[in-house]
Amino acid sequence: MAGCACAKISTADGLVLGAIQIMLGIFHVFMWYFLLILYMGQIKGVFGKYEPITYKTGCSLWGIIFIIAGVSIIRAAWHPNQGPVTCALVMNIFCIITAVIAAALTIVELSKFDSVSYRNYGQAKLGREVSRILLSTYPLEFAIALTYSIYGCIGLDSSGNFLAARHFLCWKLFISLAS
Repeated sequence: MAGCACAKISTADGLVLGAIQIMLGIFHVFMWYFLLILYMGQIKGVFGKYEPITYKTGCSLWGIIFIIAGVSIIRAAWHPNQGPVTCALVMNIFCIITAVIAAALTIVELSKFDSVSYRNYGQAKLGREVSRILLSTYPLEFAIALTYSIYGCIGLDSSGNFLAARHFLCWKLFISLAS
């Protein structure tokens, strides 16, 4: 049974999705570096330092996963064999999980704000603005990873070459999204 030819993701679409993921990942890593410099410069005041949960967990540094997923998508677009396609699907499943966890941690961070020393208030306020900007990028990363994962599962060869891999990866994708 032949699948729909339009259901496969094209090489150009794969390259664009991979490039966007790489750019988002680089943006997140740069924001992590900015937050690192910002929060390291705090002065211990009466109310202490502002160290949000996303800073303690290195949430912005998780952009490295987005970069690796983007590279794997580009590799799968240029070499659409079972290995690179499987690697790209697995990395995009990790991206989906990472984006959801990072968004949840950022929402928790932005929902509460403890008092900080007046010396550190400006840095805390700027750090929260950076977190708001990063929060707006997580749905985009989620959408890109989910799009590639769905079309990657659909676009696998229906003639039986990748049939077992397709069923396994699609099943794992939807199980991980459901939980």
